[in-house]
Amino acid sequence: MTTENSFTHLDDKGQAHMVDVTDRDVNIRTATASGWVKLSSTVVELLREGGVPKGDVLATARVAAILGAKRTPDLIPLCHPIALHGVDVELEIIDQGVSIRVSVRTADRTGVEMEALTAVSVAGLTVIDMVKALDPSAAICDIRVENKSGGRNGDWVRD
Repeated sequence: MTTENSFTHLDDKGQAHMVDVTDRDVNIRTATASGWVKLSSTVVELLREGGVPKGDVLATARVAAILGAKRTPDLIPLCHPIALHGVDVELEIIDQGVSIRVSVRTADRTGVEMEALTAVSVAGLTVIDMVKALDPSAAICDIRVENKSGGRNGDWVRD
């Protein structure tokens, strides 16, 4: 049991544990996260022309994002395994690199913020993996939750 001033992932002895969500209502929960990969202008041009030697970077990153969302509880130690009902991935080549936005949906007892964040992270890592020989300075930037809905804490939108 936790109080307002306690950390939900710590037990009475201060040890990490998985929060018990048994008593929470099942409801529709969504979360959207975003980030971007900073790339050289040379790599941006190759992306626009479809000339990256390893293949279709955006298609590969899209599949990686979905897989990342699905595998989140395997990567984040105290994250609950939940059924995902939808993962939408938007990738866009921008002048500075690749913009990533992922929305995740479920009908479950806990939210999907971590799944959205993990999906963006894995998509970004995949972009870097596919262009690292061309741009060793590629960097993932500004990964963050943009909004969430559902659950006992209600809706939240980044200012």
